[in-house]
Amino acid sequence: MGIRERSAKRRTRIVAHRAPSFEDAEKWDLDFWQRQTPEQRLSALVAIREDVKKVERSRLKSSAAKEEES
Repeated sequence: MGIRERSAKRRTRIVAHRAPSFEDAEKWDLDFWQRQTPEQRLSALVAIREDVKKVERSRLKSSAAKEEES
């Protein structure tokens, strides 16, 4: 499953949790990720890495544009 397919599927089944404490949030997060298959975890990691690359490219473009204005 590619990133686009995974993203579309994820949007139809977003899971949320309102934690009353940081400890509860950490436990819920750990439980959530342990329920995922290794393939799902890897796919999520790849998607996050791609998002980080996009942000980095955007920041570089923004910095270059600001330097040109100076």
